[in-house]
Amino acid sequence: MRRTPGSLALALLTVGLCCVLTAAARATGSEPPKDILADPASCVAAAASRDDDRTIDACGALIANEKAAKPDRVKAVMARAAAYDRKQMVDRVIADYDTALRLDPALAEAHNARGELWRRKGDRPKAIMDFGAALKLDPNHTAAKANYKSLSLELERMGAMMAVAGKPSFDCRKARRAVERAICANPELADLDREIGASTFRAVHEAQGPRQARELQRDQDQFIARRNAEFGKAGYDLQKAMRERLRQINGVDGD
Repeated sequence: MRRTPGSLALALLTVGLCCVLTAAARATGSEPPKDILADPASCVAAAASRDDDRTIDACGALIANEKAAKPDRVKAVMARAAAYDRKQMVDRVIADYDTALRLDPALAEAHNARGELWRRKGDRPKAIMDFGAALKLDPNHTAAKANYKSLSLELERMGAMMAVAGKPSFDCRKARRAVERAICANPELADLDREIGASTFRAVHEAQGPRQARELQRDQDQFIARRNAEFGKAGYDLQKAMRERLRQINGVDGD
């Protein structure tokens, strides 16, 4: 069928109108607008500027948005945790590392960082577990290695100290003197006696030459002789004398 110029113009107008309407429909409803809250740019910029309050707000919005990509949310949590840490808000930092590990359980850095916070709070069992978890995920994690080793040694020393708590430097089964029996009967005096003995041993072995070592040992022998002779006499305070002796030794060996 032959088209007239009028019908051709009408057809072109109709096609053009359809294109305009289609474009309008796409702009208004067919394509969803970009979710600004899911864009990590503001969080990244705030973290880079080390503006803690701004980081907490910007990254908090990204963390709360489940439409945001998981890697972006993890980075946002870690950035906010760092901001809270600089503000000394330890419990909030731990809570953020909890969140980061829920999002990504394989995050060795979060385990190590949380472990450091538990250690700072004095919770050694939780700290050693986190350091161990970090190393299990990343055996070459340098900080976690160092943390695990130092805390293990600390726990070992604590265990050794608990094993000898309340025990003096000598065998109480062989105690004959009244002062020795008094020390064995008092855990605080027993601990002081053990510390005096250990400090004397260290000072003698770290002495600057044999002459100084002999002098240090002679001082200790003289203290023991005075202690034995004066114990039980009016005005003699055994605990005070032992504390003064410990301070004297520690002053000599530099502690």
